[in-house]
Amino acid sequence: MNSQKIILDLCGGTGAWSRPYKEAGYDVRVITLPQHDVSKVYFFSENIVFVGNGVSGINVPYNDIYGILAAPPCTEFSVAKGNRPRNLADSMKIVEACLQIIWKCRLFGNLKFWALENPGRNGLLRQFLGIPPWEFEQWEFGGDQIKRTGIWGYYKIPKATVTIRPADITLRHNPCGSANGRNWGKRVYPPEYADYINGLHGYTAQRAAARAITPAGFAQAFFRANK
Repeated sequence: MNSQKIILDLCGGTGAWSRPYKEAGYDVRVITLPQHDVSKVYFFSENIVFVGNGVSGINVPYNDIYGILAAPPCTEFSVAKGNRPRNLADSMKIVEACLQIIWKCRLFGNLKFWALENPGRNGLLRQFLGIPPWEFEQWEFGGDQIKRTGIWGYYKIPKATVTIRPADITLRHNPCGSANGRNWGKRVYPPEYADYINGLHGYTAQRAAARAITPAGFAQAFFRANK
Protein backbone atom coordinates (compact mmCIF):
# COMPACT_ATOMS: atom_id res chain seq x y z
CA MET A 1 0.00 0.00 0.00
CA ASN A 2 1.12 3.54 -0.79
CA SER A 3 -1.52 5.41 1.19
CA GLN A 4 1.05 7.92 2.43
CA LYS A 5 1.75 8.95 -1.17
CA ILE A 6 -0.87 11.43 -2.36
CA ILE A 7 -1.50 12.00 -6.06
CA LEU A 8 -3.33 15.18 -7.02
CA ASP A 9 -5.33 14.76 -10.22
CA LEU A 10 -6.13 18.35 -11.24
CA CYS A 11 -9.06 18.86 -13.63
CA GLY A 12 -9.15 15.08 -13.58
CA GLY A 13 -12.65 14.48 -14.98
CA THR A 14 -13.22 10.72 -14.72
CA GLY A 15 -9.90 10.19 -12.94
CA ALA A 16 -8.72 7.93 -15.77
CA TRP A 17 -5.13 9.22 -15.70
CA SER A 18 -4.73 8.64 -11.98
CA ARG A 19 -6.66 5.35 -11.92
CA PRO A 20 -3.53 3.12 -11.99
CA TYR A 21 -2.21 4.97 -8.92
CA LYS A 22 -5.50 4.46 -7.10
CA GLU A 23 -5.57 0.78 -7.99
CA ALA A 24 -1.99 0.46 -6.68
CA GLY A 25 -3.01 1.89 -3.30
CA TYR A 26 -1.91 5.51 -3.64
CA ASP A 27 -4.10 8.15 -2.01
CA VAL A 28 -5.56 9.82 -5.11
CA ARG A 29 -7.39 13.14 -4.81
CA VAL A 30 -9.27 14.06 -8.00
CA ILE A 31 -9.78 17.83 -8.01
CA THR A 32 -12.39 18.41 -10.69
CA LEU A 33 -15.62 20.24 -11.41
CA PRO A 34 -18.34 20.45 -10.28
CA GLN A 35 -17.20 19.41 -6.80
CA HIS A 36 -13.89 21.29 -6.74
CA ASP A 37 -12.39 24.11 -8.78
CA VAL A 38 -8.60 24.31 -9.08
CA SER A 39 -8.81 28.10 -8.95
CA LYS A 40 -10.56 28.02 -5.56
CA VAL A 41 -7.72 27.02 -3.30
CA TYR A 42 -5.97 28.32 -0.20
CA PHE A 43 -2.24 27.94 0.35
CA PHE A 44 -0.99 27.72 3.93
CA SER A 45 2.48 27.15 5.34
CA GLU A 46 2.12 23.38 5.69
CA ASN A 47 -0.94 22.43 3.69
CA ILE A 48 -3.17 23.25 0.75
CA VAL A 49 -6.98 23.41 0.94
CA PHE A 50 -9.28 22.94 -2.04
CA VAL A 51 -12.65 24.62 -1.47
CA GLY A 52 -15.65 22.36 -1.98
CA ASN A 53 -18.68 23.33 -4.06
CA GLY A 54 -21.54 21.84 -2.05
CA VAL A 55 -19.17 19.19 -0.70
CA SER A 56 -16.45 19.12 1.93
CA GLY A 57 -13.16 20.80 1.14
CA ILE A 58 -9.97 18.80 0.66
CA ASN A 59 -7.07 19.49 3.03
CA VAL A 60 -3.72 18.10 1.91
CA PRO A 61 -0.30 18.45 3.62
CA TYR A 62 2.44 19.48 1.18
CA ASN A 63 4.83 16.84 2.48
CA ASP A 64 2.43 14.03 1.59
CA ILE A 65 1.95 15.05 -2.06
CA TYR A 66 4.00 12.65 -4.16
CA GLY A 67 2.93 13.57 -7.69
CA ILE A 68 0.58 15.85 -9.63
CA LEU A 69 -1.27 15.14 -12.85
CA ALA A 70 -2.95 18.11 -14.51
CA ALA A 71 -5.31 18.10 -17.48
CA PRO A 72 -6.75 21.60 -17.92
CA PRO A 73 -9.58 21.75 -20.50
CA CYS A 74 -8.13 21.76 -23.99
CA THR A 75 -11.05 23.03 -26.10
CA GLU A 76 -9.80 26.61 -26.38
CA PHE A 77 -6.24 25.50 -27.17
CA SER A 78 -7.13 22.90 -29.79
CA VAL A 79 -6.84 23.61 -33.51
CA ALA A 80 -9.98 21.49 -33.89
CA LYS A 81 -11.97 24.56 -32.82
CA GLY A 82 -11.12 26.12 -36.16
CA ASN A 83 -12.00 29.78 -36.63
CA ARG A 84 -14.65 29.90 -33.94
CA PRO A 85 -14.10 32.51 -31.17
CA ARG A 86 -11.75 31.40 -28.39
CA ASN A 87 -11.66 32.35 -24.73
CA LEU A 88 -7.94 31.98 -24.14
CA ALA A 89 -7.94 34.35 -21.17
CA ASP A 90 -10.23 32.20 -19.01
CA SER A 91 -8.52 29.01 -20.17
CA MET A 92 -5.12 30.37 -19.18
CA LYS A 93 -6.50 31.17 -15.72
CA ILE A 94 -7.14 27.45 -15.24
CA VAL A 95 -3.66 26.57 -16.51
CA GLU A 96 -2.15 29.19 -14.21
CA ALA A 97 -4.13 27.80 -11.25
CA CYS A 98 -2.72 24.33 -11.95
CA LEU A 99 0.81 25.71 -12.18
CA GLN A 100 0.41 27.68 -8.94
CA ILE A 101 -0.58 24.47 -7.16
CA ILE A 102 2.40 22.64 -8.67
CA TRP A 103 4.81 25.42 -7.70
CA LYS A 104 3.57 25.60 -4.12
CA CYS A 105 3.77 21.85 -3.68
CA ARG A 106 7.34 21.87 -4.98
CA LEU A 107 8.40 24.83 -2.85
CA PHE A 108 6.96 23.57 0.42
CA GLY A 109 6.84 19.81 -0.06
CA ASN A 110 8.61 16.82 -1.56
CA LEU A 111 6.98 16.64 -4.96
CA LYS A 112 8.58 13.85 -7.00
CA PHE A 113 6.97 14.48 -10.37
CA TRP A 114 4.36 16.58 -12.13
CA ALA A 115 2.84 16.49 -15.59
CA LEU A 116 0.42 18.74 -17.47
CA GLU A 117 -1.25 17.54 -20.68
CA ASN A 118 -2.86 19.35 -23.59
CA PRO A 119 -2.94 19.09 -27.40
CA GLY A 120 0.54 18.84 -28.84
CA ARG A 121 2.23 20.02 -32.04
CA ASN A 122 -0.37 22.54 -33.23
CA GLY A 123 -2.05 23.18 -29.87
CA LEU A 124 -2.04 26.82 -28.79
CA LEU A 125 -0.88 26.16 -25.23
CA ARG A 126 2.66 25.74 -26.52
CA GLN A 127 2.57 29.44 -27.45
CA PHE A 128 2.26 30.17 -23.71
CA LEU A 129 4.28 27.36 -22.06
CA GLY A 130 6.73 26.60 -24.84
CA ILE A 131 7.24 23.35 -26.72
CA PRO A 132 6.46 20.34 -24.50
CA PRO A 133 9.45 18.06 -23.81
CA TRP A 134 7.49 15.04 -25.01
CA GLU A 135 4.48 14.28 -27.20
CA PHE A 136 2.68 11.05 -28.04
CA GLU A 137 -0.19 9.75 -30.12
CA GLN A 138 -2.75 7.56 -28.42
CA TRP A 139 -2.20 4.55 -30.68
CA GLU A 140 1.37 4.32 -29.32
CA PHE A 141 -0.13 3.01 -26.09
CA GLY A 142 -2.85 0.83 -27.62
CA GLY A 143 -5.42 3.59 -28.01
CA ASP A 144 -7.77 3.87 -30.98
CA GLN A 145 -7.08 7.50 -31.91
CA ILE A 146 -4.30 9.56 -33.41
CA LYS A 147 -4.85 12.63 -31.17
CA ARG A 148 -1.35 13.99 -30.56
CA THR A 149 -0.88 15.07 -26.94
CA GLY A 150 1.89 17.13 -25.35
CA ILE A 151 3.07 16.58 -21.79
CA TRP A 152 4.81 19.46 -20.00
CA GLY A 153 6.43 18.96 -16.62
CA TYR A 154 9.04 17.08 -14.60
CA TYR A 155 8.58 13.34 -15.06
CA LYS A 156 10.04 10.18 -16.57
CA ILE A 157 8.93 9.57 -20.14
CA PRO A 158 6.96 6.31 -20.45
CA LYS A 159 7.94 3.79 -23.09
CA ALA A 160 5.51 3.28 -25.96
CA THR A 161 3.92 -0.16 -26.13
CA VAL A 162 3.12 0.02 -29.87
CA THR A 163 5.78 1.08 -32.36
CA ILE A 164 4.01 0.59 -35.71
CA ARG A 165 0.97 2.74 -36.38
CA PRO A 166 -2.10 0.57 -37.16
CA ALA A 167 -3.19 0.96 -40.77
CA ASP A 168 -6.87 1.24 -39.83
CA ILE A 169 -6.47 3.68 -36.96
CA THR A 170 -8.86 6.27 -38.44
CA LEU A 171 -11.59 3.72 -39.14
CA ARG A 172 -11.93 1.96 -35.80
CA HIS A 173 -15.29 2.10 -33.99
CA ASN A 174 -16.52 4.72 -36.42
CA PRO A 175 -19.23 4.35 -39.05
CA CYS A 176 -18.27 7.70 -40.62
CA GLY A 177 -14.79 6.55 -41.55
CA SER A 178 -12.71 8.99 -39.51
CA ALA A 179 -12.01 8.86 -35.80
CA ASN A 180 -10.31 12.22 -35.78
CA GLY A 181 -12.13 14.55 -38.16
CA ARG A 182 -15.31 16.60 -38.28
CA ASN A 183 -17.35 13.59 -39.46
CA TRP A 184 -16.47 11.62 -36.35
CA GLY A 185 -19.27 9.20 -35.50
CA LYS A 186 -20.71 8.26 -32.14
CA ARG A 187 -17.72 7.52 -29.96
CA VAL A 188 -17.19 4.13 -28.33
CA TYR A 189 -15.92 4.74 -24.80
CA PRO A 190 -15.21 2.54 -21.76
CA PRO A 191 -18.54 1.49 -20.18
CA GLU A 192 -17.40 2.56 -16.71
CA TYR A 193 -17.48 6.17 -17.93
CA ALA A 194 -21.05 6.06 -19.26
CA ASP A 195 -22.46 8.19 -16.44
CA TYR A 196 -19.76 10.81 -16.99
CA ILE A 197 -20.43 11.05 -20.72
CA ASN A 198 -24.22 10.86 -20.52
CA GLY A 199 -24.29 13.46 -17.76
CA LEU A 200 -23.13 16.10 -20.23
CA HIS A 201 -25.61 17.85 -22.49
CA GLY A 202 -25.41 17.81 -26.26
CA TYR A 203 -23.60 15.64 -28.79
CA THR A 204 -20.62 17.98 -29.07
CA ALA A 205 -20.09 17.84 -25.30
CA GLN A 206 -20.31 14.05 -25.36
CA ARG A 207 -17.76 13.88 -28.14
CA ALA A 208 -15.37 16.21 -26.37
CA ALA A 209 -15.78 14.41 -23.06
CA ALA A 210 -15.17 11.01 -24.62
CA ARG A 211 -12.06 12.21 -26.45
CA ALA A 212 -10.77 13.82 -23.26
CA ILE A 213 -10.67 10.56 -21.32
CA THR A 214 -7.05 9.50 -20.81
CA PRO A 215 -6.44 6.18 -22.61
CA ALA A 216 -5.93 3.32 -20.16
CA GLY A 217 -2.79 2.12 -21.94
CA PHE A 218 -1.08 5.49 -21.60
CA ALA A 219 -2.18 5.87 -17.97
CA GLN A 220 -0.68 2.48 -17.12
CA ALA A 221 2.59 3.24 -18.93
CA PHE A 222 2.91 6.61 -17.25
CA PHE A 223 2.31 4.99 -13.86
CA ARG A 224 4.98 2.35 -14.48
CA ALA A 225 7.50 5.08 -15.34
CA ASN A 226 6.54 7.37 -12.45
CA LYS A 227 5.72 5.22 -9.42
